[in-house]
Amino acid sequence: MEEKRKFKGYIQVYTGNGKGKTTAALGLALRAAGHKQRVYIGQFLKAHLYGELLSAKILAPCITIEQFGRSGFIHVTKDPDEEDIQRAQKGLKKCLNAMLSKKYRIIVLDEINVAVYFKLLVEKEVLEFLDQKPEEVEVILTGRYAPASFLKRADLVTEMKEKKHYYRKGVKAREGIEK
Repeated sequence: MEEKRKFKGYIQVYTGNGKGKTTAALGLALRAAGHKQRVYIGQFLKAHLYGELLSAKILAPCITIEQFGRSGFIHVTKDPDEEDIQRAQKGLKKCLNAMLSKKYRIIVLDEINVAVYFKLLVEKEVLEFLDQKPEEVEVILTGRYAPASFLKRADLVTEMKEKKHYYRKGVKAREGIEK
């Protein structure tokens, strides 16, 4: 009888200025759920009701999503607000606990690259998170501005590049498409 091979988890980065980074991570989560694999998604900087939150309720317990942002748009400049820093740090700890819990095959750190770029988290903290990744867990980092150290550490890097976007013509985020 052939023994089932142990799953090998990799590190993936979805970055760039084009649309689709979170959508790609959600597509991977949907695919995993189809195989009854559990996915934990931590959304940094987000606190709005997006369609994926409604879908996750339907797909529970296969997909779990938690948001670590606060209501309203975060306008981060040189000095981020202490509340936003605390929320991001608490979120990274929740993601670490989920990753180490042995409950999840995939951990998605949605918009983690942006959280580092805006100094809500320190790059080193995320690298230390990656150092603790169990062999059998896949980790996805999304968001614009992925630091070079994340790209170097990753096993797969995808860059979404905007060529054309209807947003530039004034089209607002649409339910079920962008939100």
